[in-house]
Amino acid sequence: MAEILKRAKPLAVNPLKASQPIGASLAFLGLKNAIPMLHGSQGCTAFGKVFFVRHFREPIPLQTTAMDQVSTVMNADDNVIEGLKVICEKNAPDVIGLPTTGLSETQGTDIKRLVRQFREQFPQFAKIAVVPVNTPDYTGCLESGYALAMEAIIDVMIEKSALAGRRKKQVNVLCASMLTPGDTEAIRDWIEAFGLRPVMLPDIGDSLDGHLVDQETTPLTLGGTPKAEIESMGESVATLVIGRSLHKAADLLKQRTEVPDYRFDHLLGLDACDAFTLALAEISGQPVPARIDRQRAQLQDAMVDTHFMTGFLRVAIAADPDLLVALGQFFAGAGAEVVAAVAPARAEVLADMPAASVRIGDLEDMEREAQAHRVQLIVSNSHAAQSAERLGVPLLRAGFPQYDWVGGYARTWVGYRGSRQALFDVANLFLENHHDTPAYRSIYWAGTEREREVVPVAGDASAGAGLVRH
Repeated sequence: MAEILKRAKPLAVNPLKASQPIGASLAFLGLKNAIPMLHGSQGCTAFGKVFFVRHFREPIPLQTTAMDQVSTVMNADDNVIEGLKVICEKNAPDVIGLPTTGLSETQGTDIKRLVRQFREQFPQFAKIAVVPVNTPDYTGCLESGYALAMEAIIDVMIEKSALAGRRKKQVNVLCASMLTPGDTEAIRDWIEAFGLRPVMLPDIGDSLDGHLVDQETTPLTLGGTPKAEIESMGESVATLVIGRSLHKAADLLKQRTEVPDYRFDHLLGLDACDAFTLALAEISGQPVPARIDRQRAQLQDAMVDTHFMTGFLRVAIAADPDLLVALGQFFAGAGAEVVAAVAPARAEVLADMPAASVRIGDLEDMEREAQAHRVQLIVSNSHAAQSAERLGVPLLRAGFPQYDWVGGYARTWVGYRGSRQALFDVANLFLENHHDTPAYRSIYWAGTEREREVVPVAGDASAGAGLVRH
């Protein structure tokens, strides 16, 4: 069990975390015809929008209640009600996500009461789901805000029922914030290979995967999990929960619907992939498809091919808790040693990190520990690029945001193929940055500088032959 080291300084010097409202917005962006409206100032939403646009390289629909100085001091309730009314009239969404921010939380806003008040004043919008969630950005991180939004979505949009198993081939999939659009698509294909039909919640693989459409602009999300699909989750035969941060949401879903669930911390590495595959075989009652078996054999071969590069590799990782543990266990399974691990916030899953300790801190903490342990590889988001450059080691980009690496948002990490590619990438980074020990020259060397550079190969007496340059 890893020792959790508390935050050792009163401020973040080189911030690692993204805020809870951004995490909540990400969850809502995976729903079809949805729009998040952050209750806070314009700046709260603008900075989040910049993060999303730079990461996904797509237009991102976000709205704000635009609290100003007067409404912050006096009362911002009308901002929320008027904002909901305008969005419903102009855009007619299926879902409106309503996360709070640090400003509205400090003010003491009762966001759920405001939604009830909106319902009373405008009953004509009853079919539009409004999901309020408290996500102050001065606590937690992107992962915890995302998890709170998932819990709120289930609470508002899924009613209590006793119809579990009615749809024999349908399975629910609760997707954690660490999953990319590429991961979501891979998980869908994985499940469909067993003849099952997944309901992904949320489905950013459909809404944020980067695809062109006929519409020039739209104020709502393109693609994602339809509202009707979410409402039908109580009729599924099983629920697959990916990420320990979603356990509270999974508990609520199970309590509401009595649908049995299977829980996985992550799907990265051989053991995790095997557990998920066996669960699908049990749910479907079908044998493992031949192509899945082949992908497993390919991953095993990649582990053999790369173990010379990954074995005893000293790695530093900085990421949100779920992703941190997923990467840590993946590297440990490949023979590497995680010598520095940093998370932006505490979480239960951190105790299972395969490292001596996990520090709650920022990228400056990661850089210091990485330097002390002479790491050979850093794994983190794009904000760690400067740290990697200062330390002279390569950076494997993972997590959010990735703004200096095209396509990083769409990368597939999970599954046998994703794990295989991750091994190849780590091995190639090692080979590109590996430096052989220079040839030793005695201090008593009596030769000239020219002879230092060109030396005859031992055992070759032919003139001018066998010259090697050092």
